[in-house]
Amino acid sequence: MKQGDVHIAKPKQQIPVFVFLLAIIAMISCSGSPGKATEKTRAGKADFDAGDTRPSKRLIEVLAPADNSTVSCSDVIVFSVAQAAGQTKVDSVQLWVGGTLEETLYTLPASSNIAPAGRPGRLSMRAVAYSSSSKPHTVTLFITLHSDITPVIYRYRVVNSYPHDRRAYTQGLVYENGYFYEGTGQQGESSLRKVEAETGKVVSQVNLDGSLFGEGVALLGDRIYQLTWTTKVGFVYDKSTLKQINRIYYQTQGWGLTTMGDSLVMSDGTNVIWFLDPEFNVLSSVEVWDNKGMVDNLNELEIIDGELWANIWQTDRIARIDPTSGKVLGYVDLSNLLPREERSQGTDVLNGIACDAADRRIFVTGKYWPRLFEITVSPLTRN
Repeated sequence: MKQGDVHIAKPKQQIPVFVFLLAIIAMISCSGSPGKATEKTRAGKADFDAGDTRPSKRLIEVLAPADNSTVSCSDVIVFSVAQAAGQTKVDSVQLWVGGTLEETLYTLPASSNIAPAGRPGRLSMRAVAYSSSSKPHTVTLFITLHSDITPVIYRYRVVNSYPHDRRAYTQGLVYENGYFYEGTGQQGESSLRKVEAETGKVVSQVNLDGSLFGEGVALLGDRIYQLTWTTKVGFVYDKSTLKQINRIYYQTQGWGLTTMGDSLVMSDGTNVIWFLDPEFNVLSSVEVWDNKGMVDNLNELEIIDGELWANIWQTDRIARIDPTSGKVLGYVDLSNLLPREERSQGTDVLNGIACDAADRRIFVTGKYWPRLFEITVSPLTRN
């Protein structure tokens, strides 16, 4: 109820005794394992009881692939099944890959070539055997798909550098029309700032409540979005005044934020990237992997020429990611970007990426850095 509303309780109705007894009998006759009922509902397309993990007979053996094996996204997976020794004849075996029925086999042993041709990540595979003399027998295994792309390594060249507030614990960075919009972190220090790009002068600033730890920022239309770290709440501001006009909520930690078209793109410190609408409803997500495994600790984000660039926390690298597949296309190595003589005891890690799309300029900085750099990047060639 809203404050001030008056709630009038409805009088309770008397339930006849015979109706109550009938309800008790029905509950007893229908009782069973709630876990099985839930799992059966989740089985979806499969014509078997996914909650029944103890079939009367072990009908089949999965010969390949090995459980918890690792392959490339572009590899063909050989799914081989044989009848278990000494068991009655299997009528059919369904092969399920990631929730999709790929093929039904009617004679064993048999193999099927599966081409996942999808995103990297962890993939479930199931073989479901049916026999007229036994319950269905399910064998489930998992494989890990690595990216089939070897990331290109990029080196950098400094084109220009600009003053940056050494007291700014940079969490988010966006460029527009000669200004940076910068989000800073740390409890008691978190803020949203509009900063003159050439001089580093803060022209306007709003501070977050001292209990909050500010994170990534993004521009979408005439609004600025800002995340916080662990409190699962963010803020929406009017771009021209930096006046807060709304709050946003999410179920993960808040790390980096950027925009792609009309959508917001968010990182949460794992290898998962979230795509959201302007009201912060989840549209989709993608996991980030390279050819060696998952890539986590993804932090500040920026879309540059259709790629998603992401700072990898506590490293001097930026990952260049295909936002559709989650595959890492390359790494920008920014080692030694901030000269040793400009570092102090408080200087922290690289973080902060911004792009001037009109003039094709890329800007990077770090937490408590005294400089912000304009850079170009090129592939590292090896002899």
